[in-house]
Amino acid sequence: MIEKRWRSMAKAVSWRITGTVDTILIAWLITGKLTLALSIGFVEVFTKMILYYFHERVWSRIKAGTVAPEYQI
Repeated sequence: MIEKRWRSMAKAVSWRITGTVDTILIAWLITGKLTLALSIGFVEVFTKMILYYFHERVWSRIKAGTVAPEYQI
């Protein structure tokens, strides 16, 4: 099964929401400053979303560990 580009983007967005909330909470716990934690999360959300998208696109081209779907007639 081949994944369309929009699906990769949707997965990237949903994963980044989860990851960014995690980053903000960790930054807040470490620094004790909510504004600093939110600033870190704001920058992180964009950089990691872009990296994840390209990571997914590269992996979609790698055939190792995949099998062709079986078609039933």
